[in-house]
Amino acid sequence: MELEDSLFPLLREVNIGIDAYEVFQDAEWALLIGAKPRGPGIERADLLDINGQIFAEQGKALNAVASPNVKVMVVGNPCNTNALICLKNAPKIPAKNFHALTRLDENRAKCQLALKAGVFYDKVSNVTIWGNHSTTQVPDFLNAKIDGMPVKEVIKDDKWLEHEFTEKVQKRGGALIQKWGRSSAASTAVSIVDAIKSLVTPTPEGDWFSSGVYTSGNPYGIAEDIVFSMPCRSKGDGDYELVKEIQFDDYLRSRIAKTEAELLAEKRCVAHLTGEGIAYCDLPEDTMLPGEM
Repeated sequence: MELEDSLFPLLREVNIGIDAYEVFQDAEWALLIGAKPRGPGIERADLLDINGQIFAEQGKALNAVASPNVKVMVVGNPCNTNALICLKNAPKIPAKNFHALTRLDENRAKCQLALKAGVFYDKVSNVTIWGNHSTTQVPDFLNAKIDGMPVKEVIKDDKWLEHEFTEKVQKRGGALIQKWGRSSAASTAVSIVDAIKSLVTPTPEGDWFSSGVYTSGNPYGIAEDIVFSMPCRSKGDGDYELVKEIQFDDYLRSRIAKTEAELLAEKRCVAHLTGEGIAYCDLPEDTMLPGEM
């Protein structure tokens, strides 16, 4: 009712259903937003299994009835591994078409850099979130820019960048829950819109955006066959390419390796849902997902 009453210029009709094979019929875009939140006493491995089953079924439905070139944005946590499960259950759809939402993390990083530098957020560009949508995610300040200048030339405080900035972005979802008792809603919705806009409008010259995408063939040496947030550019046709002109230093490499290890462990944990055998859970630590209770 609120969607209808808002008079959005692109909204033509709202249909509600519970059968994925009906809802996804001929869909060209699918936003998979819902997932079970973690309650008291639920281990992360259990959450991966519970939510993974949801996304396995949605993948099968998309594979059966959606447009063969459907673009899929997974928001429900743990979104990277849920996106992997979904794409593994949809072999007819190109793996490249699946995204895990890390745009909210990118927006959070831009906000913190802008506040520190005393500028408005539109002066901040080239921000990448690497890896998992969890507290191992890596907000990249090495390649980011403020008003066209490298962040490290504007904010000459490595200790703040490596610790306070990084941790604030990683834990922003949890801080928001502590503040008002529930997960982010408005900012998540805005970030979903931002993520879709980035795929249907050409990326500004020299800039890029973050999205959790399939790693096979990536130019960064990141493990193949996982969904990992990386810097992307689009021509505005719904497709994207990975950005090649990226700098790395030892700090960035070591942080990327940690989030990569976590995603590989999550992948082993859901092997029974991706058709890759018996699941084996050896999660390195319980990194609370941003937005989890």
